[in-house]
Amino acid sequence: MLFRGISAVTMDAKGRMALPVRFREPLRERFGGALVATIDTAERCLLLYPQSVWEEIQAQLEALPNVDPATRRFQRLLIGHATDLDLDGNGRVLIPPMLREYAELAGRLVLLGQGRKIEIWAEEQWAARRDAWLAQGDGQTADGAAALQSISL
Repeated sequence: MLFRGISAVTMDAKGRMALPVRFREPLRERFGGALVATIDTAERCLLLYPQSVWEEIQAQLEALPNVDPATRRFQRLLIGHATDLDLDGNGRVLIPPMLREYAELAGRLVLLGQGRKIEIWAEEQWAARRDAWLAQGDGQTADGAAALQSISL
């Protein structure tokens, strides 16, 4: 499953958001509508995975030695916030209050396809971060991103 593209959606007062059809149908057909949402530890957004994809990631996280404080913190944040979700009959997902609070989600949202996952952003937060990244980059690759130099866009 490859998620790509950007979509604007709205979240209702109960915390439900409808996924775009191009995401919804494959999620139902290939994954039975079973999803997992967790926090992004670097940004105030959520990460939404098909459940089977998340289970692979969680197994990798659990295999890391948790005696290292940074690894343990990362495991606590990602696995600890991971929440099972289901698509309802109308193609909506209910985002729990604690996850909505973390990502400051309400009203207008942006869904950003990122390959095996979908990022969920508050619209204003997304616009501010996108603009900051564009201003920061000046078309150059980031330090340490030598691999990006081999890709021709």
